[in-house]
Amino acid sequence: MFKFARLLGGSLLILVFVVVTMTSYIVGVIQGYRGGVTNTEEALKNALSSKVSSTTKPIATTAPTHYSAPANPTWGGPQLWDAVNKRRVELGVNPLSVRDELCTIASIRLNQLLDLGKLDGHVGFSNMPTDRPDLKWIFDKYNLSEFLVAGATSPEDAVSLWENTLGHKELLSGGQYVWGCIYAQNGFGVAIAAY
Repeated sequence: MFKFARLLGGSLLILVFVVVTMTSYIVGVIQGYRGGVTNTEEALKNALSSKVSSTTKPIATTAPTHYSAPANPTWGGPQLWDAVNKRRVELGVNPLSVRDELCTIASIRLNQLLDLGKLDGHVGFSNMPTDRPDLKWIFDKYNLSEFLVAGATSPEDAVSLWENTLGHKELLSGGQYVWGCIYAQNGFGVAIAAY
């Protein structure tokens, strides 16, 4: 009887240890996820609401009023996609996986920018849920970010422009992003990243 009680006591002790360990792990994962989401949302809000000081020269966010395309551009979205994912892996984060609905947004945005001939400060992206109610579900389903570039002479140049601009570096180093799509033409690039 004493052996049985000792065996039962040892089993209960192991069970309590496993339950406490698993509970701590799950609570930690949930808190870490919530903290990451909160930090990301705050960073995105700050990036969207902050004004660029006169001493800062953001390369990827500014384009001439009337942009002229590089002579004979020989690269597009697929090459920029490969360059972005290559750099993400080099920086130790996951490559992005394509989501077709994100490609819809990237395609629309690239066409808007090509029509304008310049960057629009993300106005078209911000207005898209109201301007295109048929696409609102995408904005509801994902946490989306838009990354724009203009004047890039190559996919590597576009990646360099993004990497050297604080808010845009997240496209390359932000492990929170899981999905994405990139469209590019005539030196303009639009990357939509999501989690």
